[in-house]
Amino acid sequence: MDGNILGLGLPIGMGLAAIGSGIGLGKAVGSAMEAMGRQPEAIGQIQTAMIIGSAFIEALTIYALVVTIMLMGNI
Repeated sequence: MDGNILGLGLPIGMGLAAIGSGIGLGKAVGSAMEAMGRQPEAIGQIQTAMIIGSAFIEALTIYALVVTIMLMGNI
């Protein structure tokens, strides 16, 4: 019984993590592009913050993938 629930929950959880990451990256990059358009003199600072933020967002998705792979052994 537990294996069936885990077998259903893992792909759903990974999918939600991927969707959340995509939405978060879209909003972050979109806001950064808007800020760069409004303040061209601050492009370097905005771009650095955007890249660091994007790395953190992607890291959360990679953590979800690692947990999914680790838990696949319990199915």
